[in-house]
Amino acid sequence: MELQMIEILAPQAFNEEHILEKFDHTVSWVTQGEEDVHIHILVEKQDAEQILNYLEKAASDESNQFDALLYSVKAYIPSHLNEKNTPNDDQEQFQRASRHELLSVVQTSSKIDGSFSWFTVFAAVVATVGIIQNSPALVLGANIIDPSIRPLMGVSFSSVLGEKKIMRQSSVTALFGLLIPVSIAALFGFLFPLPINSTEFLARTNVFLLDILVAIAAGAAGALSFVKRSQGQLVGVMISLAVLPPAIVFGMMMGAFEWQSAIQPLLLLVININSILLSAIVVYWLSGIKPINWKNIQDASTSRLHSLLFTGVFCLFLVITVIFMQF
Repeated sequence: MELQMIEILAPQAFNEEHILEKFDHTVSWVTQGEEDVHIHILVEKQDAEQILNYLEKAASDESNQFDALLYSVKAYIPSHLNEKNTPNDDQEQFQRASRHELLSVVQTSSKIDGSFSWFTVFAAVVATVGIIQNSPALVLGANIIDPSIRPLMGVSFSSVLGEKKIMRQSSVTALFGLLIPVSIAALFGFLFPLPINSTEFLARTNVFLLDILVAIAAGAAGALSFVKRSQGQLVGVMISLAVLPPAIVFGMMMGAFEWQSAIQPLLLLVININSILLSAIVVYWLSGIKPINWKNIQDASTSRLHSLLFTGVFCLFLVITVIFMQF
């Protein structure tokens, strides 16, 4: 069972006893300084959010001045006095990271930085070459380094919390992450003939209803991996496979001025992105992620409802479109 440490630096008047008596924790340490008190609270991962919510409410009172930190604990060796409080690993239950931890990750990953830009460029070049050479290994390798999962998870997570600023930033980052591979692929499509004999290319020129199910499963797996804060590298590859190759094929057809043929990979790309967002929103909602303040709860409920309606209705429209194109 995963452990996390909550560290609080507060004035002497801070009442840490109320926290320690009210909330479950594994062990705690309190160090009294001359002017402040230093509190360490070791908790199981699923118990951290309750304490953080309490601290968030307490921080709204101007008379309460304190700093709080949350970080993961790699190992804990209890003394004989605390052995009885050691977590029981035999009790299996769903554990997710706290809303505060997840929101911090989303805020960081929603920004366009040098790392995101360069990894997207490298992934786009490798994927384009892999599709041209009909190399599944290169296409898979490109999806391993592609960071497209970050902004997509950011859009869906922020929509559940009603964080409009983060939602806009994540959307801009996601569009930027699509513009790069489409532009690089368009350049290749303009300079070289389309690889019509490549199965990696042809596989993205047809759309099937099963593609929607695959994208929904990928989005749900990505969201579940995110809320549990697992590494999720293979899950990220799954999501990238649903986004990067269709974007490359679409870009190549645009560069070759094959406007009519470009409709199929564009439709596949839109279907995959919408399905990923829809399933991720549902997973976040079912995980119980929500604000604590009444106004924020109302905003989050409205945002979540609108997001579900938009992605759900749009998914239905895309299903009808695919059926119409097939018949």
